[in-house]
Amino acid sequence: MNSPVRPDRPWQRPAGQATDSDFIDLKKIWHAIWSRKWGIILLVAIVGVLAAFFVSRITPIYKAVGTVLIETKGTPVLSFQMPDAPKEISEYLQTQLSLMQSRGVAQRVVRDLTLIEHPEFDLRQQPKPLINTGAIKRMFTGEEVEPPTEAELLDYATQRFMDSTSVWVEGKSQLVYLSVSMADSLTAAQATNQLAQAYIEAQLEAKVDMSMTAASWMNDRLVSLRENLQASEDRLQAYLDAEGLVDLNGVGTISANELSLTGDRMIDARRQRAEAESQYRQVESMRSQGWERLASVPAVLGHPLIQQFKADQAHARSRVEDLSRRYGDRHPAMASARSDLNAATASLRQQVEQVVASIERNYQLAVANENSLRASFDENKDRIQDISRKEFKVRDLQRQVESDRALYETFMTRLQETTATSDLSSTNARIVDSAIPPTVPAAPNVPLIMAVVLFLALILGIAQAIIREILDNTFKSSEEVESKLNLPVMGIVPQVSRKLRKDVSHLFERSGDKRFCEAVRTIRTNLLLSETGQPRQVLVITSTGPGEGKSSVSANLAFAMGQLHRVLLIDADLRRATLDKAFDFKPGTPGLVNLIGGNAKLEDCIHTVGNVDMISAGAVPSNPLELLSSPRFAKLLEVVKGRYDRIIIDSPPSQAVSDAAVLSTLADAVIYVVKSDSTLIPHVQKGVSQLQNSNAPVTGVVLNHVDIEKAKKNGQFRGYYDHYGYSEQQTV
Repeated sequence: MNSPVRPDRPWQRPAGQATDSDFIDLKKIWHAIWSRKWGIILLVAIVGVLAAFFVSRITPIYKAVGTVLIETKGTPVLSFQMPDAPKEISEYLQTQLSLMQSRGVAQRVVRDLTLIEHPEFDLRQQPKPLINTGAIKRMFTGEEVEPPTEAELLDYATQRFMDSTSVWVEGKSQLVYLSVSMADSLTAAQATNQLAQAYIEAQLEAKVDMSMTAASWMNDRLVSLRENLQASEDRLQAYLDAEGLVDLNGVGTISANELSLTGDRMIDARRQRAEAESQYRQVESMRSQGWERLASVPAVLGHPLIQQFKADQAHARSRVEDLSRRYGDRHPAMASARSDLNAATASLRQQVEQVVASIERNYQLAVANENSLRASFDENKDRIQDISRKEFKVRDLQRQVESDRALYETFMTRLQETTATSDLSSTNARIVDSAIPPTVPAAPNVPLIMAVVLFLALILGIAQAIIREILDNTFKSSEEVESKLNLPVMGIVPQVSRKLRKDVSHLFERSGDKRFCEAVRTIRTNLLLSETGQPRQVLVITSTGPGEGKSSVSANLAFAMGQLHRVLLIDADLRRATLDKAFDFKPGTPGLVNLIGGNAKLEDCIHTVGNVDMISAGAVPSNPLELLSSPRFAKLLEVVKGRYDRIIIDSPPSQAVSDAAVLSTLADAVIYVVKSDSTLIPHVQKGVSQLQNSNAPVTGVVLNHVDIEKAKKNGQFRGYYDHYGYSEQQTV
């Protein structure tokens, strides 16, 4: 689990938590730029002078401009071809622009104006490169380098001319502007006009060549089309002769009529066959039941003869019945009547059999008739289908003949038109304005170049100032110290002049710099006012690293405290002692190392300078940390506490060694010295954090070596010292 963020350590906030640094401080940026204004001005001036020097050495280039009107493309010669999709005029103009800048047109201009001998386009007159490959080859191989050939000279001049040519269209008009840029204004105008003329001549030649090529191709194609037409006609006639066809339409019509009549007759025959089949089925179903049953069949009963014979039979039967009531069976009349009845019955039977036989014959005839008609119908249908196939083949051959004839006639017409118009010389481009020699160079644009260069130099200088400000991750003001360390600033010590720095430890004692002395008094006052109840007797002064002025602050604060109290200054920086050098103690003078080691007495180690007693570090030990953490050092502090009101200990830097953490455990207050515009903020935060992790009583921070004049320019400490009459001549 992550440890909670302590409120007294704002630098330990998570990265996602918003702080004041998340916002852009425009005032700070302006101060960063303003503080480095002379460097920015110097950079702009140097860049401006260099730019002016190089621009003055550039050869002026003149740009001659001409105008050509390009109209839309006319109807192509081979207009019978499938037309392409319509193109916008702008696309057509873009194509013409590319043609104007083509290598062929450029080469024509080079030849017409003999630019191959012009100094700007002659390969032989160009400046030699820094590394002459020909000379190197001649030096190592001894071979002479051959001069450039005519083709190489022409190729070089053409490429240079293409590079110096530009073509463009303004707006949606069809006016095309041509320009050639050269150091020779007269040649530039001539080249521009010749470029336009060369383009027009190239277009005319292309059209004539295209017409001649089209005519030649069409002649060859016409012969082929004539042969194709003849072959198509021969195939059609051969098929008609092979099939014996004369009039397919008439034959097809007759066959269709016959097929229609046969169909109608086949329908009647099918109906008759169905009726005959129905009667035949009725007779067949009754044949086994005798002729009397057959006589009752409707097909038989409806026959007129059957009805007549049935009537005769009924009459004979009625007569027999009448006579049987009057006479006996042997009576001649009865015998005659029975004979007539038998004769009538026999006739009826015979007639029934004849009718039945007739029904059978009618059925057979109906079936035969239907089959005959069906066969005839199928024969006519096959004949019509055969005629249709032949008609389709004939029409296909006819269409081929017609297509070949139409194509042949079209080519013949176009060939005649092309031959008649091949000698016309028309173009869709003409010169509107000829180029004239320019009087003002087009390049270099000196005002624009200078403006851009100076602007970029200004931007570069400002960016450099801002980047330096961003990368300058040091403390420069008391507000930064308090916001980033959450510790009060006990005082701000100004930077002193170089001539006073060698005696900086004596400044307060000798009143050498009023600003410096006033700053030390401020530290003393803030320290005394921060005491609540019990005085802070033991005061440890440390810093992040060496060279930040902690020793000079310790000495001058000791002299300031000495005006009010009995003060003892102890140099506990046993590795890099400063008191003996600052106050000219004799070499071998006993000090703190001797006291802790028991090699000297306290009275022998105390030296009085002004109103302050001092104990120097003494001989450099091999184990300084063990000496400071020993009980003898703690006992020494207890002894001197009874004799002095204030004990100021000059501690080693907190980031260099662990001595400061050990000394802070014995102190009542710890003052942390930070060198302005020098010590990195993360290093200070780490040093303070280490002391606080050791439960050191870090009381406040002293911002040392502050450049007051620079801070005033940045809007800091404005009037801080001048208000009290300290003139600027007293400091640097």
